[in-house]
Amino acid sequence: ITWASRRSAPEAITVDPALAAGAKAEGYVIGNPNAPVEIVEFLDFECPGCAQFATVTEPDVMQRLVAPGRARLRIFDLQIIPQHRNAPAASLAAACAHDQGKFSQMHDRIFAGQNDWNTQATDDPKPILVGYARELGLDEAKFTQCYDGRTHVARLAAHQQEAQRRSVRGTPTFIVGGKQINAAISYDVIKAYVDSAAASA
Repeated sequence: ITWASRRSAPEAITVDPALAAGAKAEGYVIGNPNAPVEIVEFLDFECPGCAQFATVTEPDVMQRLVAPGRARLRIFDLQIIPQHRNAPAASLAAACAHDQGKFSQMHDRIFAGQNDWNTQATDDPKPILVGYARELGLDEAKFTQCYDGRTHVARLAAHQQEAQRRSVRGTPTFIVGGKQINAAISYDVIKAYVDSAAASA
């Protein structure tokens, strides 16, 4: 028996909604917080459909709706367990990046590299996620301390509770103007929902 076969996998990060302990489910707001319409997105960082939306559709949403101030994006990250065993690690990395003002950049990098750190690729996503923090110019020591200390588990648990409260059953799920869409949608569909919500505001 070699050392490699005897070593144990790193301890999995778990996010139990009961751990919320009074933490607010605020999500992560991207764009002008006073924009007239809010696009709410529930995502799982290990969800392939979420990755496709993040890399193909979301750039248009950011450039054409969020950047001009027509809408803001509020992201709640979930972890579909046990299928997506590494999703909690990615959510924790995003939360720790948020502490240093780079949630959006980490969000994009995590999705771009999904096939490198996901459950099929590795039992230990931490080195890859720390590498992303380094790429993005984060303070690596602070990031690692935040990650290893599970600093934001309560926040992630609060996001799980918010998903339960809103009867979110899967990812990605979008809520625009009170209308819930339980699937990945195109830019044109999101724009139509935003236009409708703005007209009725």
